[in-house]
Amino acid sequence: MAQVIETIDVNVPVRVAYNQWTQFEEFPHFMSFVESITQKTDTLTHWKVKIAGAEREFDAEITEQHPDERVAWNSVGGDENHAGVVTFHRLSDDKTRVTVQIDWEPTGVLEKLGAVFGADDHSVKKDLDNFKEYIESRGAESGAWRGDVS
Repeated sequence: MAQVIETIDVNVPVRVAYNQWTQFEEFPHFMSFVESITQKTDTLTHWKVKIAGAEREFDAEITEQHPDERVAWNSVGGDENHAGVVTFHRLSDDKTRVTVQIDWEPTGVLEKLGAVFGADDHSVKKDLDNFKEYIESRGAESGAWRGDVS
């Protein structure tokens, strides 16, 4: 299993950062490998991604979600085997620390080499930089889902 842990501070309130992160269908705006996400139910999403030139599809199930604190998920079925969590930490009224941890099983030579040389870390860091730019330039979230999943 490969693991990525990356953190970024965004200049928006924790509620705004969290609310935007719950808008999964918006992820292609700031995640470079995501082609599309379809929200199937409150806790199930369908992902189309392109990793190391290979197109993949899988479902991800939200396993834990607490407003303004965390969202955790596991892939179910499909071509990807991964799990992760994103946490939100209030630093001040207008600043939030977002931390992403992803555990995944690289497949194929390119993905395994990429994991060894930190390509996945770089990709997640870039996507967090893109999230920062996306949410700060908007100044407000595009929507919100405030449900609790345990």
